[in-house]
Order: sequence, then structure tokens, then C-alpha cells
Amino acid sequence: MRSRSFVCNATRGVPLLALALLTWVLPASATTRTHAQTMEVTSPGERQRVQVIVHFDAPPAPMARFERQSNRLIVDVPNSDLDGKFPPLIPKDGVVAGVLTQSFNDADNRTVRVLITLREAARYAVVPRGNDLIISLEPGSYGVIDDSSRNVSDKAKKTGEVTRVDDVRFEHTRLGDRVVVRAFPPPSRVSTTPTATGTRVLLEGTSLPPQLARIMDVGAYAGALAKIVTFADPNHADRVILDIEHDSQVQHRLVREAGALVFEFGARDSQPASVTGVARDGGIARKVLTVASDELPISIPAIEDGSNRERGSKEVATAPEATQALTPALFGQARDRYSGRRIDLDLKDADIHNVLRLLADVGHVNIITADNVTGTVTIRMRNVPWDQAMDVILQAKSLGVVRQANLLRVAPLAELEKEREMTIARLKQETQLAPVETRLIPVSYANAAEVSHRAKELLSERGSIAVDDRTNVMIVRDVAGNLNQIEELTRALDTQTPQVLVEARIVEATSRYTRDVGIQWGGDASFSPVTANPTGLAFPNSVGIVGGASDTNTPTAGLSPTANRVDNPNFAVNLPAAVGTDTGGAIGFTFGSIDNTINLALRLSAAEATGMVRILSSPRVLTLDNRDARIAQGTLIPFSQVSAMGVQTTFQEAKLQLLVRPHVTADGSVSMHVKINRDEPDFTQTSARGDPMILKREAETDLLVMDGHTAVIGGIYTRNTGRNLDQVPFFGDIPILGLLFQRRRASDSRGELVIFLTPRIVNRAEALGR
Repeated sequence: MRSRSFVCNATRGVPLLALALLTWVLPASATTRTHAQTMEVTSPGERQRVQVIVHFDAPPAPMARFERQSNRLIVDVPNSDLDGKFPPLIPKDGVVAGVLTQSFNDADNRTVRVLITLREAARYAVVPRGNDLIISLEPGSYGVIDDSSRNVSDKAKKTGEVTRVDDVRFEHTRLGDRVVVRAFPPPSRVSTTPTATGTRVLLEGTSLPPQLARIMDVGAYAGALAKIVTFADPNHADRVILDIEHDSQVQHRLVREAGALVFEFGARDSQPASVTGVARDGGIARKVLTVASDELPISIPAIEDGSNRERGSKEVATAPEATQALTPALFGQARDRYSGRRIDLDLKDADIHNVLRLLADVGHVNIITADNVTGTVTIRMRNVPWDQAMDVILQAKSLGVVRQANLLRVAPLAELEKEREMTIARLKQETQLAPVETRLIPVSYANAAEVSHRAKELLSERGSIAVDDRTNVMIVRDVAGNLNQIEELTRALDTQTPQVLVEARIVEATSRYTRDVGIQWGGDASFSPVTANPTGLAFPNSVGIVGGASDTNTPTAGLSPTANRVDNPNFAVNLPAAVGTDTGGAIGFTFGSIDNTINLALRLSAAEATGMVRILSSPRVLTLDNRDARIAQGTLIPFSQVSAMGVQTTFQEAKLQLLVRPHVTADGSVSMHVKINRDEPDFTQTSARGDPMILKREAETDLLVMDGHTAVIGGIYTRNTGRNLDQVPFFGDIPILGLLFQRRRASDSRGELVIFLTPRIVNRAEALGR
């Protein structure tokens, strides 16, 4: 015995092949959500069986169905999700070609779907065993593996959890047919199997009351279903079978709704039909229309002489599909797309009337042929839409078709064109003879003169438009039909112009820090007979020492307790900080000897400044769509200009200004051209004549902003830092002692400018209609 295993968890991945994803949603019951943890594919080797095992953290409640057309099995586990990623598995051998696991939302629930693609026809069994979901497949004819079914039945007998079917009913709607099965508690397993006549539904672990074992003939509704047979399986006491007869081309799916199982049957698939062979039976030519089907071929004979026609149980096309698919070829309209049923045609010298009857049968439409439509058709087509084949045949025979709902009238093209010309001439004549009316159309928001230019294009030769400027009313004179069109056009154009409130915010923040530390010291000394301290030398007998770094502008405040200034302090090092009123501080020391022979003066000065400024400017203006708006506030600064004519005074604007032109888009956004200025005088920086400088801040841009949203249209950030050192050469470089010969200055200034813009449509509901 050989065994092969393919394990999938959240960390492994293999390439994804061509696996189709279904979008049918299967709602789950409101129970605790389970989580799929891992999945594996094994081949135990018995009867070439392949098993797909999905491990959950709680017992699953699966629902299975088989799609024979795409040769794949779909198993849904409602109210569950994936615990990680499940890459697709592609086994090399066995009946399974690929396994794809996915999770999707279904209303308030979540469903895990296991999509198994098969290489050939197979039987299957879906069995929940503990926390595992075991899906077994083996080669053979389509159906359910019986031994797995018995395992489920035995489990139901042991646990005693047998579901009771309370009701089985049929519902017919315009979108399709529904079979609703109400059962409580939900069945342990539901599976569907295609049959020769439709679909068989198996409800495992379920009992059926005797009054619900019945046959419902629903063919009279002319829907997708023909018959529904409900009975208990005679071989298994806890299995209920529903045989639903329907066309093989009908799409169907299984969903849960409010505790019930609903089988929905919708529109038919587009399967090709073919017309093959021309045989003669008693002198009457017969053509056989064969509907291609993978389950049961049905032949529909079409007798050329118009006698009794037999129809099989399969419909070729529905009336809505046929009527919507056909486009008349009367006016030479080219067909870029055909959506009718695909058929095969092989005819030789067939009468045109019988060919049209055949196409009417395929397209399920009504065709009336004119008496002067004659001729035969020889055609061979394969896999073409029936409406395209009809267009080609009509063009080859110079025929046209007029469509009225589900009725098609075929006649020679020349005759139909002549009818069209006669219809146009009759309409023109009716227009010329129709009475002329006068109607007053008021215009509320737009300009009546501008609207009248657009309305003139809708006037007839007998119509005229006049405008009353005082009341903004159009006076229109024309036939009633044109008056209605002009009035509808005026209503569409006469709407409120959007009004936009544009608000700008200009935020400025400035911080500044400066520090200045300086020193001043010096003195004088005298050695002479006058001061009674001569040197005692012949030369030099008198010595004088004095500091030479001072002048009349040297700050000396603080050196004397009795005077603010000291005359000629004789500083040798004169590096003061910029101190004074409202700035920094200084302290002075004065030392002297007896009789002022030796004097020493010391002055220490230091200044430090820290400041922060925040400025918020918020101009706002209201304007109409596509109209310029401007709002400004500021001052006029006088400047003096000297010329040959004398001194003249001019004024320069320093203002805050918002200039905007908004445009409201169809989706409710606002497109704007914006220009913002913020100018202010700076009296700390002046010209030689004392005129202040003007600081300018400006932004100009185009942008698109949603209604009510705020956008940052620009910003400027600046930072200036500086460090200065003034010292006496050589002495200032001496460690520690050099501080007596230095002046240190440091500065740091930062500025930030940010501009915000917020547009709001004031009359959004009236102007945009929402």
C-alpha cells in the first residue's frame, strides 16, 4: 500500500494554477465561530481514494454541492474563518487536480470554502469527524459514496440528534425559482448531486413527516423548475432526498436564510445549439435542432410546411434574453456585440421563411414575415450567436427588421426605408399643421438671455423666443412638444449657483534667544616725586601707567556710587556687553591706593533675552462659483522722496489679503486659485531716512480640496544661529586667564509660517442636488 500526503499550513505556499473562485455566499447560523487551522491531502491507497482533511478547533457543520459543468466540488463551512494563510494545494496524482481554501464575509457571518477541482468524474463524501472535516473522493460516476453516508447515519442514531423537516415549499419570482426547506436543528450534512433530469439533494441525519413526502408539479409556472419530489430514503432511515427536475443549463446555488435551506435556480447558461442534417420524409424536408448538453441531448424537429411542431422539455432561450440581444439591421447599424444562444447551422437551399421560423424558435421570439420576402438560404455556421446569424442572413437577402417588444417584422430593406421616409414626412407635416402656443418660462437663478441662446436650438421653424429683462422671463412661442423640451432644458440649467466660503488661517510662530557677556577693566599708576614715590633713579625718575582703551563713548555706569559716569576710567580692556535700560545688567568695581597713586577699575556686564511671538490671521470670504473674491486689511505707510520738485510723500501698502477664485466640481470638491499676502512694517529695521522696512509673506497656488476639508497649502521654516567672540590677541587665548580679555555673544532665532485653507459649499443641497 502506498500513501502520499500533501500538508498545508499558514506558512507554506505553492504556485496558484487556474482555479476558478465562486462568489456565492452561504450565510451561517448564529453559533460560535470555528477556525480552520491546517489542511492536508492524503491518498490512503484504497480504491484510489483521495482524502482532503481540514482541521478545525471545533466541530464543523459543512454544506456541499457538486458542479458538474466545471467538474468541481464546493464544500462550505458556515460561521467559520481561516486561522492564517492557506496556499493552494496541487497534488501530482489522483483524481484531485487542486484544492483552494478561502474565507469570505456573508452578511454578519464568515464562511470557509474548500474548492476542489477534479481531473475526471468522481464520487464524493463529506463527513465531519470530531474537529476534522474529511472530504473523500474516488473515481467513478458522479454521485455520493454510500459508505460515508452510512457513517453519518450511524453517528446520528448514536447521538440522537435527528433533524426534522418542518416544511418544503416552492417560490416563483421574476429572478428565478426557489425551493425552501425548513428544518430544526440544521442538518448535519447537506450535499447535492447532478442527475440526468436535474439535481438530487441529500439531507443526512434528517427525518421527513409522511405528509411532506409528495410530488410538486411546478411546470405550469413556466420557470426554471419542472417538478420537485420529496421522499425519505428507503435504504437509510435518517436521510431525506429531494429530486429537483430542471434544465441542465440552469444555474443554481445553496444558501441559508433565517434557519432555512434555500435552493435558488436562476438563468440558464449559454449552451450552443446546432441545426444539423437535411432529411426528407414523405416529401417534407425536416431539420433537427439539437441542444448541446452534457447530460441529456434533446432533439426538436422543425417541420418546414408549418404543420404541428413538437417541442422538447428544454427551452433554448428565454424571451427577455432574445429581445434584448437583437439589434435591428433596418438602418445599417453595425453589431459590435451579440449575446444570443450560440448555435450551429448547416443548411442548403432552405426556404427563408423556414429559416426565420427556426431562428424564432431558438431565440424564443415572434417573427412576422412580409409576403414579398422570398428566396432560399445556403449557410454553414458553427458556434455563432443566433442573433448574429439572423443579422447575416437578413443582410445577405437585403432584408430589414423592425422590433416592437417581443415582435419582429421582417421585410425588404427598401420597403422599410420607404416606410421610414414616409413616417418622417408625416411627422414634418404634423409639425407644420400643429397649433402654435405661447408659454412664459421664468428663470430664477440664471440669466434669461443666456438661457435663451441654448433654447433656440430646440425651436422649430415656426418658433421664437423673447426675453423680458425686468422680470427675467423667457417668452417662448412654438408647438407644444418643443415648448415642453425648452421648459425641461430651462429647469435643468436654472439651478442655484454654488456659493463657497473660503477660510484661510495664517499661523506664525517666532522664538528668539540672545546672550552677551563682556568685561571692562583698567587703571592708572604714577611713580614721581610729586606723588612722593619716586623711583630713585636718574632715569627714569618718574613713571606713569594708564589704560588706553577708553574714550568718551565708553560706558562707565557703575564704577562710582555717586556718579553715573566716570571721566576717563582708563580701561585697558574695553569689551562691554550691550546693556542699558530694559537690557541686561552690569556691575563695576574701583580700587585705589593712598593718594590715588595706583587705581584699578573693573566693570562686568551681561545681557540675555528670550522671546516668543505667535500670530494667527484668519481671513474668510464668501463668493459664487467661478467668481473672483478679495478681502484685505492693512495700513498705508508714508515714504518721503526728495527730487528736484521738492519732497514728495508716497504711500506703500502693508496689508493682509486673500484673493481666491473657486470652482465647484460635479462630485462636490472645490478647485481654487488662491493668492494670500501678509505684509507688515518692521520698525526695528529702517532706512537711512528712518523709513521702516516691509516684511512680505505671500503664497499663490492652485489646488483641489473636498468640501469642508482643510488643506495645508504651504509653509516656511527658518532658523538663524550665531556665536561671536571678541578678544584681545594673545591674551584672550590664555586658558582661564583669557576670560579677562574676551566678550562672548550667542543668538538663536527661529520662525515658522504655515497657511491653512478650508472651503465650504454653503448651498450644497440646492446647488448640487444632494
